[in-house]
Amino acid sequence: MKALHLALSASLAMTLAAAQPSLAAEAAKAKPAAAAKAKPAPAATAADASAIEPEAVSALQRMSAYLGTLNAFELKNETSLELVRDDGQKIELDGTSHYIVQRPNGFMIEVATDKKVRQFYYDGKTLTVNAPKLGYYSAVPAPATIRETLDVARDRYGIVLPLEDLFRWSDPAQARTAKLQSAMVVGVSTIGGVQCDQYAFREGDIDWQIWIQRGDKPLPRKVVIVDRTDEAHPAFSVRLNWDTSPQLSKDAFAFSPPKDAKAIHMASE
Repeated sequence: MKALHLALSASLAMTLAAAQPSLAAEAAKAKPAAAAKAKPAPAATAADASAIEPEAVSALQRMSAYLGTLNAFELKNETSLELVRDDGQKIELDGTSHYIVQRPNGFMIEVATDKKVRQFYYDGKTLTVNAPKLGYYSAVPAPATIRETLDVARDRYGIVLPLEDLFRWSDPAQARTAKLQSAMVVGVSTIGGVQCDQYAFREGDIDWQIWIQRGDKPLPRKVVIVDRTDEAHPAFSVRLNWDTSPQLSKDAFAFSPPKDAKAIHMASE
């Protein structure tokens, strides 16, 4: 789940703090204050079999399999990220995110707080990062599928897209459950009027919880992630509101730059 943590925090607190000639270079500058305070996490140890509840692992596998069946979906989310000041005080940054996805080759993702709005467009040929309030955007050629584009964005341009794990959970190559140090069933909980089962996990240097909808549509409805590398243990949380049968327009993933927007270079790493 570390990828998810990095994706979410990056989407809310990093990219494009001010107009710069390079999107990737700018993203590297503006990290949460917690990063300056970070300490090495305790060394990961092999999971004790008694710490892994099979029911919790099976729930992740069922969710993963179901997400893999969704050819299209729309998400409207509420997010909250804790930033840590040098004196240890936590500051909470709330925001929203919006996803429109069509497998295998289309997405539009918008992440917004009161301070920033970022948009990511992918139409099967081009990946575009747009900062509408700043009037800057950058576009680069992209591979033919979402998963390949995620890899190129991360490895070549240093861009980790928000909630990237939604596209990767069903990938058997990820072997996510094998990395768990603990997994437990917390119990039944209601999120946004939807009955869910709550689970808690420890993986590497993070603790995370997930609320999965009960029934034949095991959708993740809420995620909370705690960073154990910081002594303040800052958290990120997101509530996910799903539409698994969205009506998509033909130009849903096409980026049309506003009249006064300026194209800038996307630097590679």
